[in-house]
Amino acid sequence: MPSNAPSPPAAVLCGLAGWVPPRVVTNEELADRLDTDDAWIRTRTGILRRHVIEPGQATSDLAVEAGRRALRSAGVDSVDAVIVTTTTPDRPCPATAPAVAARLGLVGAAAFDVGAVCTGFVYGLATAAGLITSGVAGRVLLIGADTYSTIVDPLDRANAIIFGDGAGAVVLRAGRVDEPGAVGRFDLGSDGTHEDLITVAAGGSRQRAGGDEVPPRDRHFAMRGNEVYRHAVTRMAESARTVLRTAGWKIDDIDRFVPHQANLRILHAVADDLGLPPERCVANVDSVGNTGAASIPLALADAVADQVVRPGDRLLLTAFGGGLTWGSCLLTWPELPLPAHPYDRGEETAP
Repeated sequence: MPSNAPSPPAAVLCGLAGWVPPRVVTNEELADRLDTDDAWIRTRTGILRRHVIEPGQATSDLAVEAGRRALRSAGVDSVDAVIVTTTTPDRPCPATAPAVAARLGLVGAAAFDVGAVCTGFVYGLATAAGLITSGVAGRVLLIGADTYSTIVDPLDRANAIIFGDGAGAVVLRAGRVDEPGAVGRFDLGSDGTHEDLITVAAGGSRQRAGGDEVPPRDRHFAMRGNEVYRHAVTRMAESARTVLRTAGWKIDDIDRFVPHQANLRILHAVADDLGLPPERCVANVDSVGNTGAASIPLALADAVADQVVRPGDRLLLTAFGGGLTWGSCLLTWPELPLPAHPYDRGEETAP
């Protein structure tokens, strides 16, 4: 006999915002320091500028500002849980999320960090959805925030040109699976046999950060770029196909592809592998660089502000990061207030 039990709630996206620090680092500034030029940086990455924090600022400062704006976008002042996904927490202990929650006036809410490097936002989205569909939380604030300028060697020619600092946030609420904004199917994966491709070697329990015996390079971010490129394109494309197949969607059903903003070459390679025309690919890496776990919500905030992403659009989110980790998600975009661009200092505007 058919069951009369109500369906479990779906997680519905109802707020969005992004924030990057005011200080801009141009290619010209990096060229003077790294013995390169603007053309070389543009050709390799598609990046024109990135934003970085000032001395005394931390990841939590960006997370708080993005979180505050996302709460305003959703029209709420309370949530049941706060998730911060980051590779650059304020401290190894405690987690950054409880302090962010407290500064937002959310003392008492569950708060914890998620670490999946650049896949962090997609992992965090799945975690937030799980809290809502299980009934643990009715509303969740999810923030992706990273300050890679604190872990990248400023004289590292390969990595200093790529990364920027920033935070992006969304609010999710309990709702119906058939309404716009409902977070759809996920595909998540990892392969720890390649953990050495993207690392900060020192600072954990395996290799302490202190002491003269720790080489300076081990305190900084390191990435084996050519191998990462190959894995990123393959894993993101495979994950995207898996989540589409699971949901019964075809690639032609996708209105906008929102990948992790690693660099422009990777974005275009993944879109080409999937057979998506370049105009469907959302990209703001030229303006903010690779911002780690913040990159997908920052790209969304830019695209929604420009009305490139509109209510009713079917979105495919895909990310890849250290671990190795990867993940994808589907959703139909809801109607939200138009956010300010993450690098604008103005306020959000009504639709």
